[in-house]
Amino acid sequence: MLSKIGRLAAKLLGIELTPSDPIPTTHKPGARDAYEHVDYYLEPEPTLGDWVREHTPSGRAVRHYFYHMFPFWQWIWSYNMQWFIGDMIAGITVGAVVIPQGMAYAILAKLPAEYGLYSSFMGVLIYWFFATSKDITIGPVAVMSTLVGTIIIDTQEKYPDIEATTIAGALAIVCGAIVTFLGLTRLGFIVDFIPLPAITAFMTGSAINVCAGQIKTVLGETASFSTRGATYKVIIDTLRYLPTSQMDAAMGLTALAMLYGIRSACNYGSRKYPHKAKVFFFLSTLRTVFVILFYTMISAAVNLHRRHNPAFKLLGKVPYGFQHAGVPKISVDIIRTFAHELPAAVIVLVIEHIAISKSFGRVNNYTIDPSQEFIAIGIANLLGPFLGGYPATGSFSRTAIKAKAGVRTPLAGVITAVVVLLAIYALPALFFFIPSSSLSAVIVHAVGDLIAPPSTIYRFWQVAPLDAIICLVGIVVIIFSTIEIGIYCTICMSLAVLLFRIAKARGQFLGQVQIHSVIGDHLLDDSSTIDLTKNDYTQSAPRSLYLPISHADGSNPAIQLVQPTPGVFIYRLSDGFNYPNANHYTDHLVQHIFDHTRRTDPASYAKPGDRPWNDPGPRARKNVERSTMEDSSASQPILRAIILDFSAVNNVDISAIQNLIDVRKQLDRYAAPNLVQWHFAHVNNKWSKRALVAAGFGRPLPSESPQGRVVDLAEWDEGQVDGTTLRPNDAESQASGKGWIEKQGMQTTTTTTTQAALDESDVSSDIENVIPTMHQVPHTGETVLEGPRRRIAMVGGVNRPHFHADLPGALAAVNKSLEEEVGTSSSKL
Repeated sequence: MLSKIGRLAAKLLGIELTPSDPIPTTHKPGARDAYEHVDYYLEPEPTLGDWVREHTPSGRAVRHYFYHMFPFWQWIWSYNMQWFIGDMIAGITVGAVVIPQGMAYAILAKLPAEYGLYSSFMGVLIYWFFATSKDITIGPVAVMSTLVGTIIIDTQEKYPDIEATTIAGALAIVCGAIVTFLGLTRLGFIVDFIPLPAITAFMTGSAINVCAGQIKTVLGETASFSTRGATYKVIIDTLRYLPTSQMDAAMGLTALAMLYGIRSACNYGSRKYPHKAKVFFFLSTLRTVFVILFYTMISAAVNLHRRHNPAFKLLGKVPYGFQHAGVPKISVDIIRTFAHELPAAVIVLVIEHIAISKSFGRVNNYTIDPSQEFIAIGIANLLGPFLGGYPATGSFSRTAIKAKAGVRTPLAGVITAVVVLLAIYALPALFFFIPSSSLSAVIVHAVGDLIAPPSTIYRFWQVAPLDAIICLVGIVVIIFSTIEIGIYCTICMSLAVLLFRIAKARGQFLGQVQIHSVIGDHLLDDSSTIDLTKNDYTQSAPRSLYLPISHADGSNPAIQLVQPTPGVFIYRLSDGFNYPNANHYTDHLVQHIFDHTRRTDPASYAKPGDRPWNDPGPRARKNVERSTMEDSSASQPILRAIILDFSAVNNVDISAIQNLIDVRKQLDRYAAPNLVQWHFAHVNNKWSKRALVAAGFGRPLPSESPQGRVVDLAEWDEGQVDGTTLRPNDAESQASGKGWIEKQGMQTTTTTTTQAALDESDVSSDIENVIPTMHQVPHTGETVLEGPRRRIAMVGGVNRPHFHADLPGALAAVNKSLEEEVGTSSSKL
């Protein structure tokens, strides 16, 4: 009923439906039927319902979705004391590091120091519920803090009445909501569009920017200049105002030197005494805590009785507990003030976190789920502002410390949260005396590891010179402009290069060569040749290999590749087949064919005026030149067939299909009165097949001869099953398939032989040897297989004879067709 309604609607709308495949239902077996026991397969046409069913989640998929939204359910029930000890050590270690870093980064974000502790607490406490990484640590980071500080400064210049903490809280909620939405909709794959060169440029440029901005505080310069401008300007101003440095420089530079000195000493000790490497690791990890405590004691001794006039700048009063907890202020007007900065903020929020988590996942042999990580950092930022937090994401330095400390599960974040909570309630009085220059030294030391060494850029150059250029350009742009512009620049350049590579993808014409697989070490004779006829030298019989004629794949150029059949071209598409590269592919294909073939009937134009303007024919030249050109053209073959290798094609679109239709018409005119055969190998997507069939590919055209088709057969072992009952529709399908294939005059080739085409008698005997026989079961009349437990069936549908499983099958079909065409022409003569 629905099909009738559809046909009626198509008729009313003037839509010409694609004709169905001619599959007769009658079958008249010959004297010796080679296909008597073959399982026939009629390839169905994918429909809209199939697409909907493929993309509609099942009930199991929905349960799986909600179950995996809380990954801790998969491991929490196996939690044990050994895991707890590892988590406790790692959690306490990270907690000791995150306390000074968090306060330093909050100041970098133009917020009071306690906001860094709030963000650190909420980040590590929330993350473990949704974590797919045991190593990552969420909290304040230098780059995100720098961006938040820049947004706060720019916003307050336009709207001075809005408090910095309000802007930071609103930014965290909006960014968290966006990232959470991306995670819930499973769009975590979008981070794959940000390549490694862009990430490296972002990390390096941002680290240089942060370091340059902190040197002023490290040196205690009193001159008034902005540290939020372009990096090169900040460096110039810092050098210009060096004479204004105060006593802070003594606390900052010596703290920085001590941090690097302790790390170098611990690295040397671990190399010198490997059996004490763990001890040196923890000493190196706790160097930040040691330095901050050491300089805090010095500061307290110096400034204990001069709180109102300290000798150098101090951190100042830090309130006890969560004094700023509450519902954050957020409105459309507040969001509008920083809306133009949201793309950069979201990118910064996810890019560092995903890059770090993926890296440590590979090192520690586990895989992260980017979409789930989006949910984790999104919810952490959604809930953080309720306790006073600001945007937080994964930290490289603390993640590295956590991994080396022997963390076992994400639950280590709870231990870190306890440590931070104790600091919030027990240590604010001590925080008052922390020198600001020492905290800035901690920032410089922490982000210094994010700067990519020259060896990294050189490795990019060795692998892909364009990637190295993109990375360098990104770093330069960040230094001479802003972090946001640098991010946009590197991502846009990377996408532009990607689109250019797709658009300029060039296929390869393939040639054939016979190869042998040689195993073991063999001696060469005096003529330096290997006797390939000996069985102990060869692993398999000679077989055909198809390589690019241009040797663009790096194969030995001394190998002489031959065109399998004159006038038959094998063309491999190298990088998809869609609208950006369809024209490039087809132009290359047509031009190569024109250069290596001749027109079937050069004199097909009765009058000179019948020639098209773009094919005026040869100019009048001297007789010798004319005869030389004619002889050269006559030696070239005429175009007979094209085989397209779709192994690299996942999907096609209407632009690509229309290109193929246009090229088919163009080449049919070129080869007139003959028609060019089109065959396809390795079409891996049924929707691509549907598109090609809708355009008239995949099966003989009505004007083509139906003979000379080749079917690929596969055989397999049924295992221990005694018999298999064929359902009635299966038997009907086999009968109709037999009739259709017999009418088309097809030949068969199996996947276990290298022979191009088999004659009917050989096929019949081969099939009888490898497949079971059939008989009817008494009383039921069911057809049952018995005998040898082997089955044989068609790989592709018999209704799509121009789609082949591999190149040898496609070439066999073309050769068989050409042989029968020559035989038919000879019989007519």
